[in-house]
Amino acid sequence: MIDHILLDLIGAIREALEGALLEQLAVEERFQIDVFLGDVSFETSYSLPGEQSPPRVRADISLEWPTWSQSAYRSWSIGESPAERPEVVIEVALRLQRLVGLPDPAAVLAALGESVPEIGGERLERTGPTIEQVHRDTGPPSCAIEIAYQGAYRFDEAVLEEPEKIDEQVAGLARWIASGLVRLADLDLPFLPAEEDDAAG
Repeated sequence: MIDHILLDLIGAIREALEGALLEQLAVEERFQIDVFLGDVSFETSYSLPGEQSPPRVRADISLEWPTWSQSAYRSWSIGESPAERPEVVIEVALRLQRLVGLPDPAAVLAALGESVPEIGGERLERTGPTIEQVHRDTGPPSCAIEIAYQGAYRFDEAVLEEPEKIDEQVAGLARWIASGLVRLADLDLPFLPAEEDDAAG
């Protein structure tokens, strides 16, 4: 069973990202249920408007609704007091791809700045950058760098009572994602033509 609060959060994130003028990537949305553990996960990807396919920059957003959160939310919905507030684990990964060469991680991190996104008053934590290099049969290798931000969004009583309040809590996150993508796209780095890059997207 999937309670509506998770669907409210998914809908709010979609609306906020589109309100920040980002475009959802085609066939990049996944909604999965672990039939053994009961965890629910949702993944979606957005890029700047007007980007080629695959885009030079993109944001991958993933949500994980663990089984214990489902149990806590169900307890709350029938009037019981759960030991812990239900929460969703959130990851935002900003990706710079189709690069001709390996990027300087320090330059990429400097472009993003020291600020980290937050949701519901909780700041996400930045992980170290991941660099990829894909070698193909012909042509130069395609490189990419990804910086991920992770954290938990805990539903407080006010949001549980009025799920529409989620909208205002995710709006700042969407603006931060859009700003991060713009900063990455503005870096003076050489990119492979979109039609020549099939492996790094």
